[in-house]
Amino acid sequence: MTRLSIDPDMQACIEACQHCHNVCLQTAMTHCLHMGGRHVEEQHLRLMINCSEICQTTVNFMLSQSALHSVVCSACAQVCHACQASCERIGDMDECVAACRACAESCDAMGLDGMVPRGEGASYRPAH
Repeated sequence: MTRLSIDPDMQACIEACQHCHNVCLQTAMTHCLHMGGRHVEEQHLRLMINCSEICQTTVNFMLSQSALHSVVCSACAQVCHACQASCERIGDMDECVAACRACAESCDAMGLDGMVPRGEGASYRPAH
């Protein structure tokens, strides 16, 4: 079985997204539920789960070498920035803040502003 090589920048983004997925999910389901109070505010907990999910979806788009991965990376960066801000506001969530920040920065670089989609679907341009 032949494996297509993945660009080192994309590989780093895949790893950042996978790490963020793991940290957000684990933190939401263990730390936040245990702490209660502000940690389980509906909007905050929902954002953490959404962040975890978009990170996993972003990994899937990059691993499949989808021509639309940059669109998903841009969305992931926005969600990670929002999750980072929410975790900073709640406090006592340094690992989640760091994971979201690293993922957002990596996805920003891979997103629509960071690169032009290649291959099939390369002419795709979202409406502004």
